[in-house]
Amino acid sequence: MPSRLFLSTGAAVAATALIIGCGAMRSSGGNSMSFFITSVNPGKGGDLGGLAGADRFCQSLATSAGAGNKTWRAYLSTAAADGQPAVNARDRIGTGPWTNAKGVVVATSVADLHSANAKVGKDTSLTEKGEVVSGAGDPVNRHDILTGSRPDGTLAVPDAGKDTTCGNWTKSDGGSAIVGHHDHKGTNPDPVANASWNSSHGTRGCSVDQLKMSGSAGLMYCFATN
Repeated sequence: MPSRLFLSTGAAVAATALIIGCGAMRSSGGNSMSFFITSVNPGKGGDLGGLAGADRFCQSLATSAGAGNKTWRAYLSTAAADGQPAVNARDRIGTGPWTNAKGVVVATSVADLHSANAKVGKDTSLTEKGEVVSGAGDPVNRHDILTGSRPDGTLAVPDAGKDTTCGNWTKSDGGSAIVGHHDHKGTNPDPVANASWNSSHGTRGCSVDQLKMSGSAGLMYCFATN
């Protein structure tokens, strides 16, 4: 009898430990997601606090979704400034593959991501919460995703006196940023640019209201580098 009681108690302790362990895994980042669109903007339009601030925002949203055990980076390019070289979005995001919140693989590598084979679209480019981002034809259009990039993921080099990155993601007024259409739809007369997920056109400015004018909520793509 005592031995049965010991075994029973031991089994209960083991089961409790397993439950606690699973709970800890979820809270520390057990989500396999490695790609998402931010569900919201930090609050200052194109001013994301530079690349560092944008990365922190990606990390915080990923953590809230249980995927904070990975290192997250914003898919954003920046121009050379203050002695610092230009940065290409494609060079910041690791090597892939990347999956959305539903476990769908959107790209297997950097090359695949920037090819016609990429599965980046309205139904797959979900938020960290696994939600679809509204696009062209919806009551509220939020399909313009900040990137500052060309189709190949390199910096959209601005003409003299122009801006493609909201002042390297520090401007909350004026300026402009290159955005992509996550739903591959819009009104750009160039059919190729119109369907681009990462390089469709420039915004009318960098404030929250100016971004809204062209269908943007100041959202960005986030990728896990590991």
